[in-house]
Amino acid sequence: MTKLRLPPTRRSALLLGTATAAGLGLPRALRAAPEQPPVQPSSAQAPAAQTPAAIDSPFFADRVAAGALPPVGDRIPDVPRVIDMASLGRKAGRHRGNIRLLMGDQRDLRMMTLYGYTRLVVYDDKLELVPDVLESFNVDEGRIFTLRLRPGHCWSDGSPLTSEDFRYWWEDVANNKRLSPGGPPQALFSAGEPPVFEIVSETEVRYSWKAPNPIFLPALAAAQPTYIFMPSQYLRQFHERHALKQELAAKIKENRVRDWGALHERNSRMYRPENPKLPTLEPWRNTTPLPAEQFVFERNAYFHRIDENGRQLPYADEVTMTIGTSALIPAKAAAGEADLQVRYIRFDNYTFLKEASKRMNFEVKLWKRAEGAYFALLPNLNAIDPVWRDLNRDVRYRRAISVAISRTDVNKVIFFGLARESGNTALPESPLYDPALASLWIQHDPGLANQLLDEIGLTKRDDDGVRLLPDGRRLEFTIETAGENTEETDILDLLKQNFLDVGIKIYPRSSQRDVFRRRIVAGQTIMSAWAGMDNALVTPEMEPDALAPTSTAQFQWPRWGQFIETNGREGERPSLPEANELVRLYNEWRMSVTTAQRREIWQKMLRINAEQLFTIGVINSTLQPIVVSRDLNNVPDHGLYSFEPGAFLGRYMPDTFWFRRKKDGEG
Repeated sequence: MTKLRLPPTRRSALLLGTATAAGLGLPRALRAAPEQPPVQPSSAQAPAAQTPAAIDSPFFADRVAAGALPPVGDRIPDVPRVIDMASLGRKAGRHRGNIRLLMGDQRDLRMMTLYGYTRLVVYDDKLELVPDVLESFNVDEGRIFTLRLRPGHCWSDGSPLTSEDFRYWWEDVANNKRLSPGGPPQALFSAGEPPVFEIVSETEVRYSWKAPNPIFLPALAAAQPTYIFMPSQYLRQFHERHALKQELAAKIKENRVRDWGALHERNSRMYRPENPKLPTLEPWRNTTPLPAEQFVFERNAYFHRIDENGRQLPYADEVTMTIGTSALIPAKAAAGEADLQVRYIRFDNYTFLKEASKRMNFEVKLWKRAEGAYFALLPNLNAIDPVWRDLNRDVRYRRAISVAISRTDVNKVIFFGLARESGNTALPESPLYDPALASLWIQHDPGLANQLLDEIGLTKRDDDGVRLLPDGRRLEFTIETAGENTEETDILDLLKQNFLDVGIKIYPRSSQRDVFRRRIVAGQTIMSAWAGMDNALVTPEMEPDALAPTSTAQFQWPRWGQFIETNGREGERPSLPEANELVRLYNEWRMSVTTAQRREIWQKMLRINAEQLFTIGVINSTLQPIVVSRDLNNVPDHGLYSFEPGAFLGRYMPDTFWFRRKKDGEG
């Protein structure tokens, strides 16, 4: 439902026609900002009163001189986001340079959206949600969200970002059956109900639910965010509601797509910026159409962040993404072909890269990975074989598997003792970390493992010591992996003897990722090796969906997750009391109002997972090598590397990375 509440001047603009309503551009003096309460800045945000005069990059000097681009003071918002470099422990930089990246697939274009990490709200260095694209936001009763845009903020093509872009997405995309057959995304539902959407003014929108919706803001700040706005002025030409029929038909024919919906979808991908003409709010915009072996991203002339001296970010004028064979990327990085490289580089490349750095102009930094477990074993509780399914669902068996593992050996042999031996749980850097949960059932105790297996009734053994299942089959099975790194195989080779010591025989097997996933969901896989929680830097305000059956993509209970994900239309209802309790707690969190309530729910869910070992974590806090040119400043020496929260490098703001000039060695 949409409510429209506009001041008379805005109503008049709507009456003037679509072009004016879309915001083709009002003189800055006429862009009135709504009354707003003061916003507490994040540690990287300078107070608005200290906003300095804007400084442009020489990159745009010719365009500005030719009148093709307005001066920078007319391109940034009236209230830009001011990034205080000193508070981040970094140096204010200068405009120049091209950051070179290496990628293995054209789909990796999404990495620019991750690294740019431009969101309505973002996680700051304290893991708190702060405004980014938004100037401010208010939350009342946990269910009424008022979002205020920065007056004068423009898309990369110069068209204003206004409430019309939010209306367009809500009415013409999210609630359009052709473009969104499943309806709006789940983050826009609370207690099964969608929001009431209100346009308060040109720069203010409101979403209201009857019940609290604590996942709304985190979804906006996510690595892969829930987009609730789109560049409406550009996209109208592809929408049947707005475009002239004849022109739309011509575009459908020209692009060789089946209908207008396919045309709109192809041209509107904000997360994977394949369309160079699609306006963006990110620091850099793609200028290269598909297909290509090299994509050039140019600085966004209308980007909304500046440093404390007034220099418009990003500092680097361009980013070049070169596509090649992923297996060759470590070697190419070692040859100096990248200025900033982390994707497709693993810890086992570190020694090789460190040696190469002695000869080349780069250094190798080590950041800590922030998954709950870098490597974990996931017994499939939905295996189709009834004997294996019952065994996997017995907590004594899962505990026996866990204590049979020598995590110390894994740490020393694979990670040189630099990782942390831990269950799959929150990291010490998280406010929800509990050392007792991290150490629960992780001791190497073959005697206890044997005792637990005997308790289950697996007392009979074959001639070689391998235990026998109740139906006489040997207790031997395949642990399947996606085959994407050799570390998984190396770890499983170490675990073979651990398991054989307690009468279990395993066979590691790798397959292509799509096959790997399909086999798990079909119940053909008995146990898989994968990572633990994607995000172990959790706070009470983050959604605890990883701790309960909520998705088909959860390999420990894919069918249960599918049941919850589809509201019972597909999959199977969870049949373990502990799994149902997790679902209950998750739903309780979805209705919570206070941080205290959410913290208590998180703690209960973390404890159940640690005790039940639905995911058997082996190791976490492993190190991620990052290749950085010695000429590139402001890349932190130490960081936390994870998809959530913060989009890998994104939370560390690559738009603040800058090149020194070689001739004078500054920086």
